[in-house]
Amino acid sequence: MNSIFSVVFIIILFVAAFSPLILAGKNIIKKKSSKKTALIINIVSVFSLCVLIFAASALNVVFAADEPGENTVQEDSAEAVGSVETGAGVSMGAGIGMLAAALATGLSGLGGGIAVASSASAAVGAISENPKVFGQALIFVALAEGVALYGLIISLQILAKL
Repeated sequence: MNSIFSVVFIIILFVAAFSPLILAGKNIIKKKSSKKTALIINIVSVFSLCVLIFAASALNVVFAADEPGENTVQEDSAEAVGSVETGAGVSMGAGIGMLAAALATGLSGLGGGIAVASSASAAVGAISENPKVFGQALIFVALAEGVALYGLIISLQILAKL
């Protein structure tokens, strides 16, 4: 019963987190300032949702060790770091590593997308005025895309260590 409640609660939180963005995308929210507010609400609520899920999983690990019939005494604290397992059989350290890899890929992709959006529009404007600057403009767009590739490489290195 408790797991069904937690799944329904998480689904409700996800719907609440993404509803401002969906409303802005469907043009139900028409003002530009309201769209910015919806985006800020979305970003804050998604990050708070991630923190809430992370905290809930950490509490689940802590309270799962207190169940009767399980050994609650760790024999060697140096070996116990990162070896606490969640219900799915994944250690807490591996979960944090997967979260780090996801954040490295996602945030670098977001930053690269923002950089490409601004540099590509400036490049198109410069090329329309002077076609000789095509090579220089292409370099700036490629540098902006490099940010996303660096994040992907870092996330692959993190996953290789798991």
